Amino acid sequence: MNGEPPTAAQRHPQGGGLFDQQVVGLAPLLLGAVLEHRDAEGTVAVRLTEVEAYAGAGDLGSHAHRARTARNATMFGSSGRLYVYFTYGLHWCVNIVCEPEGEPAAILLRAGQIVHGADLARSRRPAARRDRDLARGPARLAAALGLNGTHDGHPVLTVSGGAVSDGAVSDGAGSEHGVRLVLPAGTPASRVCRGPRVGIRGPGGDGKRFPWRFWLEGEPTVSVYRPAAPRPRREPQRKPSRPSAAPGENLAPEEPRP
Repeated sequence: MNGEPPTAAQRHPQGGGLFDQQVVGLAPLLLGAVLEHRDAEGTVAVRLTEVEAYAGAGDLGSHAHRARTARNATMFGSSGRLYVYFTYGLHWCVNIVCEPEGEPAAILLRAGQIVHGADLARSRRPAARRDRDLARGPARLAAALGLNGTHDGHPVLTVSGGAVSDGAVSDGAGSEHGVRLVLPAGTPASRVCRGPRVGIRGPGGDGKRFPWRFWLEGEPTVSVYRPAAPRPRREPQRKPSRPSAAPGENLAPEEPRP
């Protein structure tokens, strides 16, 4: 696997050609990139250490494998935008949309290291006992960055290099853009690992067919792999037997079911 990031122009307000690439090839190239979100509270930046790729109709683990819905509509739109969804009725998860418009695909940002704004991240993640756990998992990463459903469809500014800043992005352009991705200079291919995606039931969780989870070896912020929990087996409900009538007693007929 080539560890060099894809060639990109200095600025891509909506991702441009960078995110039009095939999702499985692009996903590992984002390892080591820094995602930065600036809002009224301040700036938090995460160096990505774990991601997962999700495609369209042929990917049985993807939200988009059946059809377009209100929930997954952003995956079908233009690339280089955030796809943020709610899961388990509790958490937000953040993805970046890839591939040309109409071909749904996205990279789930699973984990990372807080490299800027640790105090703000701690205030958003008070349950984290250690800093390595602040963004260790997709829901934790979204919470630490302060991203939620209001950011679904938000464009991502992409730059090659540039320092993290509490003010405007510090690439000399003076942009006030809220979300940006600073591409890495390059990640050694020997550090990139791949395997099955976390928590996916059925064929979509097959690590041989879909080894689409990528992470940096030796990084303490990478989340623990867990396969999907098996669905609880439902015992068939037995209909209670009808009592026998005593001699000389008539039982009323059962009411018909609706």
